[in-house]
Amino acid sequence: MKKARLRHPLTRFRLAVLLLGVIIVYGIAGYMLIDGWNLLDSFYMVIITISTVGYTEIHPQSAAGRIFTSTLIVTGVATMLYGFGVFAETLADNAFGNYRRERQLERSLNQLRDHFIICGYGRIGTQIVAEFEDHKVPYAVIDQTEEAVGRLRAEGRLHIEGDASSEDLLKQAGIERARGLISAVDSDERAVYIVLAARALKPDLYIIARAGRPESIRRLELAGATRTISPYGMAGHRIAELAVRPALVDVLDTLHHGEAGIGVEELLIGTGMASIGKTIQDAGLLDQSAAKLLALRRRDGTLHVSPSPELRLEDGDLLIALGTEAQLLKSTSLLK
Repeated sequence: MKKARLRHPLTRFRLAVLLLGVIIVYGIAGYMLIDGWNLLDSFYMVIITISTVGYTEIHPQSAAGRIFTSTLIVTGVATMLYGFGVFAETLADNAFGNYRRERQLERSLNQLRDHFIICGYGRIGTQIVAEFEDHKVPYAVIDQTEEAVGRLRAEGRLHIEGDASSEDLLKQAGIERARGLISAVDSDERAVYIVLAARALKPDLYIIARAGRPESIRRLELAGATRTISPYGMAGHRIAELAVRPALVDVLDTLHHGEAGIGVEELLIGTGMASIGKTIQDAGLLDQSAAKLLALRRRDGTLHVSPSPELRLEDGDLLIALGTEAQLLKSTSLLK
């Protein structure tokens, strides 16, 4: 279910302000008609009456005027007490603080570009966020469980509270500007709905979905997931690799995290880049100051390992490069 948008706290006072306005008009009209006072005197008498300041009457009143004043005191004081009650409730609920926090979240979400939308903040979602924080990858989390939302607020994470399959919430998370979406919810059925909604909003979005059961992998792929991951399958593969090739796994982990001052990165050739149509050699990617090219993958999935210097670059090509941070930045600048 979609979370209701938080209203401005001042809207809580609409009824109290409306009632107060009606009473003021009622009091002015009464004093002008019953006792024949002018507008200013009538307004002043209404204010000192409903505020119970205890001032004396500005003009002598008739019996009818005193009866009218009594009704004005009862209704006016009741309205003022109601207004104070709304004010106290607003302070107790921290309505102003909650509204300010939500507005700040909305501004941060509107500023997101080329980010990931993470659906679900359970054990897997929490680990994904930790990895993104380490790699400075922008993200926004969507979750509706009370426990997860409480942790997100306590940790100061950028998030939206609600059902991730809601198209409105996905739009609020900036799906049109997103780099990709990760479904990390525990329910495979909910994951299918999330993937369907995301794919409908952005047909070319890169979507990664978690599958709890092996038979759900096919369903998620049919729903539109680009990649489907089984945590149990990945864990088993990882354990097997550590058992058979532990040194290789350690080296790959070191390269992936850049712990040795060298890392592996993906370089995407986008539309309008100056390198499109040039050979790898003409683009300067073989320069010693650039990163080492390990592979090139075409848009259609064709893979070229240790690509030839004469291979021409095309729109949508993905280069896998190995090098220091300076070398990777150099290769990136040569592609633009």
